Amino acid sequence: MRKIIASTFVTLDGFIDDPHLWALPYSDAGSQKYSLDLLLGSDILLLGRVTFEGMAQAWPSMSGDPYSDKVNAMTKYAVSSTLKETDWNNSSVIHGDDLLAEVNRLKQQPGGDILIWGCGRLTDTLAEHGLLDEYKLWIYPVVKGGGQPLFPAGTEATMELVDNEAFDSGTVLLTYRPVKTSPAPASAG
Repeated sequence: MRKIIASTFVTLDGFIDDPHLWALPYSDAGSQKYSLDLLLGSDILLLGRVTFEGMAQAWPSMSGDPYSDKVNAMTKYAVSSTLKETDWNNSSVIHGDDLLAEVNRLKQQPGGDILIWGCGRLTDTLAEHGLLDEYKLWIYPVVKGGGQPLFPAGTEATMELVDNEAFDSGTVLLTYRPVKTSPAPASAG
């Protein structure tokens, strides 16, 4: 069965918005290789509507290197209740009401992993229903002071650290798996 992996850039103080403003100076050969290997091990890119729309504006004009060529060639899904169609090569829309059934179907198919860029309602919903297999958190040596947090207020979860990698730039990649918890036994009383 395929894994669903959320790969997200995070500041030291836990914020994820506008990574194009703070993450790029910390790109190095090691992180680029890791990112390419992660992408090459995937054959589906699953994105929330906001992330998808931003990526669909930028990526189609990029080509000529293994990373952008793979992104543009691979199957992509935008999860949205408002978006009806897309123009980005090999992309289609999963309606929000169909998300769980469609993701379950995709996970059962043979193939590479399913990669999600970013965290938000999409990853929160998949995690809540036990469908998200890993978080790859790219922790950057930046303190932003505010913004969109990695997890919304009220989120409760237990994670197991399964891998870590430090890059020359000071970025650290932490790989966590959600721990499936069972309900507490009812007390006799």
